[in-house]
Amino acid sequence: MKRILTVGEPMALFTAQEEAPLEAVHRFVSSVAGAEFNVAVGLTRLGHRAGYCTKLGQDPFGRQILRAMREAGIDPSLTVTTAERFTGFMFKSRTSRGDPDIFYYRRNSAASSLCPADLSGVSMDGWDALHMTGIFPALSASAEETAVCLMSAARAAGKAVFFDPNLRPQLWESREKMVGTVNALAALADYVMPGIREGELLCGSADPRRIGEFYLGRGARCVLVKTGADGAWAVTPEGAFHTPAFRPERIVDTVGAGDGFAAGIISGVLEGLPLADTLRRACAIGAIQLMNPGDNEGLPTRAELADFLARQLTQ
Repeated sequence: MKRILTVGEPMALFTAQEEAPLEAVHRFVSSVAGAEFNVAVGLTRLGHRAGYCTKLGQDPFGRQILRAMREAGIDPSLTVTTAERFTGFMFKSRTSRGDPDIFYYRRNSAASSLCPADLSGVSMDGWDALHMTGIFPALSASAEETAVCLMSAARAAGKAVFFDPNLRPQLWESREKMVGTVNALAALADYVMPGIREGELLCGSADPRRIGEFYLGRGARCVLVKTGADGAWAVTPEGAFHTPAFRPERIVDTVGAGDGFAAGIISGVLEGLPLADTLRRACAIGAIQLMNPGDNEGLPTRAELADFLARQLTQ
């Protein structure tokens, strides 16, 4: 079992129960979401230990998230609370085609006020890796500073650093700020996991090899490029190879597939799997999540992952 520290903003999620524009929906179901939360759930279901460094409001949503973390087996010891800010929340539409619409209430949230001072006493000792996305540093200047602080500390401690750009353009003041900040953070990571469309924005190319070379040139050890229905590429200094996607039996919800992919990469790397097997695992978890509703409900246990891969061999 490995210990992975995640950092970000978990939020209360209200998912529409009818297919309509959000303003016309009458019924929602409440759960917990957030890219890093999803990755933490995915890692715990695979038998690893995930911790979450974040800040929550002392409100019902904050209590809901803390309960969900404990129920999922996520270590909340680095989660702090404040009475001065509220916990972020979001609404997600239901759709049978394409990506759902999402509306956030997170400006000036508790997590956006997380700062290096909140990290006093925080050490990477006892953690095997750090996982970060480009969402958290988009929340505020203090969040960006905290991200740099943690990634630099992890790298200095010799821990593996994983980074998923996970672009949210609506959270940034400008495209230039987004590109500059995300690429600067990626330069602090060992494993960078961009999507093909993110590569176009961040690197100026939709060629997986060129995207990989871009980040290798900035210090990454390995770049895993997600190419959607085509699968994914791994690019290292030794070369590049492609792994095809698994064809899902159905697509229920696209949200969370990239987070499942990240959980597959992180777990495979830390378990010492060959890179080809790690990429195959990541693609499999992404496909499984596509077939399930919600942001993280479909993330598989180790037994469920093995069963899915075994079924693929018989098809």
